[in-house]
Amino acid sequence: LDMADLTPKDYLVDLGSGDGRTVITAAKRGVRAHGIEYNADMVALSKRAAQAEGVSRRATFAQGDIFESDFSDATVVTLYLLPDLNARLRPILLAMKPGTRVLSNSFEMGEWPADDSVHITENCPGYCIAYKWVVPARVEGTWSTGNGRLELKQNFQMLEGVLHEGGSARPIGDARLDGTRIRFNIGEDRYTGEVDGGEMRGTVNGSRPWQATRQAG
Repeated sequence: LDMADLTPKDYLVDLGSGDGRTVITAAKRGVRAHGIEYNADMVALSKRAAQAEGVSRRATFAQGDIFESDFSDATVVTLYLLPDLNARLRPILLAMKPGTRVLSNSFEMGEWPADDSVHITENCPGYCIAYKWVVPARVEGTWSTGNGRLELKQNFQMLEGVLHEGGSARPIGDARLDGTRIRFNIGEDRYTGEVDGGEMRGTVNGSRPWQATRQAG
């Protein structure tokens, strides 16, 4: 929850919520949280625990299949599932709103590299690594910059591309997304900005403004 930078404005969904401890802990921080768990007995246990902790209004639970449940409005998703389940969930998570934070106990997301990880080394007998991903905006394609065009290829949060401008073609470097935030270099210039659907806006070297519009097709 600390890695997620959780605030009371968030809505957390825990997939495979077990005994409810993650949901209840989030609720005790003032966050609206919901757990989805296949085992009906664990759901009942979780509800009793939330009632005992006085957070049953913020901590809710439902029995269900995580692959048939709609959690698209979550801003934070937590999970403690085996790698094959993470792999099945990956397309669903990547289709969520850019900027959604995904936190996993111990198990990664296959080819989708984590944005951050923490390894607990004290008082942890096992399963001591937490991983964090931020759902990236979808930017692959061609963007008009006014004076040229920016062609981007995307592999999860990592980017490659070329800026075509004034008869030249310059590759971008050190390029990646952090949710809706984009950054890349062109030569000695550092571009940073924000992606908003079909628009990107930001600054070059922290001062000169730049923008780009997605081209149709």
